[in-house]
Amino acid sequence: MLKGYNRDQLWKLYNTLPSELKEALFAIETADYIYDVCEKNEVKDKQITEVARSTGKVLLGVLPPDEFQEDLEKKVGLEKETAKKVAQEINRFIFYPLKAVLEKLYKTEITPPSRPITGVEETTEEATTPSKKKEEPKSPPKKDVYREPVE
Repeated sequence: MLKGYNRDQLWKLYNTLPSELKEALFAIETADYIYDVCEKNEVKDKQITEVARSTGKVLLGVLPPDEFQEDLEKKVGLEKETAKKVAQEINRFIFYPLKAVLEKLYKTEITPPSRPITGVEETTEEATTPSKKKEEPKSPPKKDVYREPVE
């Protein structure tokens, strides 16, 4: 049970949710994603339940998605890097497909993960800012000497 909420309050919250979030809360796919992400990141069995509980808090509208990683660190007890990886993957596979509904629920814009999960761990300013392509002067088209003429 979530701290600060009794069973009746949680059901009232659940009943006010959009159908997409209701479905996601009890979907087998959601549980499978959570389990797979935790297994991949070597999260202990007892902590998997807490990760699922934190995910449920976001889907219920109790925990804003931008505080999800922090909750995994503090409440679940995951190390910072593990919490970051788990949060990124759950954001990608569970929260992002529900982006529009969650934005409406929390009345904030939800951004996708900033970079691929398998990318470099260090974030540089170059990686976070859009790249500006240098325009190269256009050269006139050259005759392709390797092509045979078509008759």
